[in-house]
Parts: sequence; structure tokens; C-alpha cells
Amino acid sequence: MKKRMEALLNEWLWQEEYWLPPGNTWQDIEMKEGKGRFPLPRDLIYTLPLAFAFIAFRYVFERLIAVPLSKHLGVKDRIRIRAASVPKLETFYKQNSRQPSQSEVVSLGKQCGLSQRKIQTWFRHRRNQDRPSNTKKFCEASWRFVFYLVAFTAGLGSLINTSWFWDHRECWRGYPKQPVAECHQWYYILEMGFYLSLLLCVSVDVKRKDFKEQVIHHIATIFLIGFSYCSNYVRVGTFVMLVHDSSDFLLESAKMFHYAGWTRTCDSLFVVFSLVFLVTRLVVFPGRVVYSTLVVSLEFFPPYFGYYFFNALLLVLQALHIFWAYLILRMVYKFMFLGKVERDERSDEESEVNEEEEEEPEEEGDECSWEQRKGAINSKLASLANNCVLNNLTNQRNINSRLPKAR
Repeated sequence: MKKRMEALLNEWLWQEEYWLPPGNTWQDIEMKEGKGRFPLPRDLIYTLPLAFAFIAFRYVFERLIAVPLSKHLGVKDRIRIRAASVPKLETFYKQNSRQPSQSEVVSLGKQCGLSQRKIQTWFRHRRNQDRPSNTKKFCEASWRFVFYLVAFTAGLGSLINTSWFWDHRECWRGYPKQPVAECHQWYYILEMGFYLSLLLCVSVDVKRKDFKEQVIHHIATIFLIGFSYCSNYVRVGTFVMLVHDSSDFLLESAKMFHYAGWTRTCDSLFVVFSLVFLVTRLVVFPGRVVYSTLVVSLEFFPPYFGYYFFNALLLVLQALHIFWAYLILRMVYKFMFLGKVERDERSDEESEVNEEEEEEPEEEGDECSWEQRKGAINSKLASLANNCVLNNLTNQRNINSRLPKAR
């Protein structure tokens, strides 16, 4: 059975016309001992356990480093009112919708014996209860910042002395018979393991407006890394990863200071990030990487399936770059004309909810919340009474001042 499965994989998946240019076979690109190493598909098996290792390390990092750092930098979380325990509403919230329509509110009110206002208040509090805290968002940003910074520094150090870093034609000279250095092999495996960990954690991470685009980006990146490694597009692939890492750590650092309330530092980092992102993703990536894979590569081999598939994935990434560039330019516009970055255009979904929702006291609160409302009402009545007394005194003075004239 095992041999039959291997035969099917060799027949359908590992066909040479999918992975190699015409006229090349797997036997042609085997490296002899002492002359280097050729990337093998089985090397990518390490990425799955590595992804789980990243998740475990992230858990430890966030609790031992990120949380204390957030307190040191002054990250503060809003105190939110917890929704009362109503089983029917909780079931509807989890299984149907987080924002019920007016007809659904009326129906739920009849089922639970509550007014429509109380139903709407319960759902508002329940949505706010699920919103991620600033500490959670800070921990997520700090983890990504550390990885992107280390990956960019290590990638730049391993590539800056290579010939293809300065001349993109060297990416294809001698292809596909190009040995791969061990450092570039591990650069690939670590990057793919990290993006696998992001994809596995996408359901528990902070959900933003571009959630779908992020999922598409992670999937396209994983396919791009895996396919380019198996096809020995390692030279151009390492350059693609370096271009992406060059701006990602700046974005995550700006987020960290944003959650900490360091407005000036956040704005300065955001300006630097915007410049780096727009240059690397809209100039360097299409002008150097995409041009090299689409045009320059044809000087060395005719197009085949791998050529079309690899370039299709690159164009998907470029489309996402244009989408994110649009969001960044909107934020730059706000920064220039409003004087500051009011909010992240990719902010979490629940940040669209009015902030005043959290300030509204719970209608069915406990004795403590009732005492708070009672104190607020008494203070307003006292203020109103003081105003009435002052008005009466003023009117009395005006009357007394008119009496001599009348006499």
C-alpha cells in the first residue's frame, strides 16, 4: 500500500514538467557529495513541528516578556461591563448572529421576557466583552515584531554578500542546477514554519478589517515558499522574504507604541513604515522581483507550469500590497491633515462599535451598579438644585435693586 501511494505521488505530484524547466530531470539536478546541497521536498516536513514550536514559544514569550513589558510601557485596558447570564441570548449570540436585526430583537424579547432596549444592551455588552484588550493586542504585535526583526537581520546578513542580491540575473544563471547554502535552507524553513503558526492561530488572534486578506496572504505565502523551495527558486525566494520582512517589523513596533499611548513615537514609526512599505512593495517588489521572474527568467529557460504558478502567486501578493497601500495612504492623509493617526485602518472589527457603549451602565446590574447610578442621579439633582438656588438669589437681587426706583 505504501509503495502504491509513493508511485501515485511520483506519477501525479512530482512530475518533472510541473517543477522543472523542459529538458531537465530529477536525476540531472542531483548534487554530488562535497559540491553542495539541492533543496528536497522532504525538508519541508520540519515546518509543521516547527510551527507548533513557534506557538508554544509565543505562549511563553507573551506571558514572561510581553505582558511585563506592556505594564512597563503603560498599556492600559478598558474596564468593560460583563453581560448578564441569559442562556437563550448566549446561544443566539454564538450560533446565529452577534448583531441581531430588529425583528430578531423583538422575538428574543418575547422569549426571554425582556424589553427590546435590554436585549440591545445585552448584545452590546456581549460584543464589547469579546473585544480584545490592549494588552492582548500589544502581546501579539510584540511577538511578530521580534520575529520579523530577527528574520530581517539574519536574512540581510546571509544575502548581502551574494551575487544575486545585487544582480537579479544571477538568480537564474545555471538554474535549476544551483546548490543551496545551509543558512538559506533554514531561512526558508523558519519562515514557512512561522507563517504556518500564524495560519493555525488565525482564529484566536485579533481579527481586523482585512481578516480575509490576511488569510489569503498567509496561504499564498505558504504555497509560494513551499513551491519555490521544491522548484529551487530559492535565490529569488529569499529576496522576496527579505523585502516583506523589511517593513513588517516597523509596522508591529508602531502598533506596540500605539497601544501604549506613545502617540509621537507611534506617528514617527508609522511615517517611516509608510515610506519603507510603499518603496519596497510598490517599487522594489514589482520592479525587481516580479520583473525578474516574469521577464528576465525567460532568457534562461522557456515558460512551463512552474513559471506560471510561481508568477501567479507573486501577482496575488502584489494585489494585496496595492490594497494595503490604499489603507496606508488613507492613514497618511489623516496624519497630514488631522495632525495624528486617529486609528488603524486595519483595526480590530469591534473597534467600529461606539466607545460610549462601554460607558452605559447595565440595566439589570447588581447592587453595586445600582449604587453607582443612584450616586450619579443624586449628584445631578444636587447640581440642578444649586442652579435653582442661584437663579432665585439672582432674581431676588434684581427685584431688590428695582424697589428704590419704584418708590
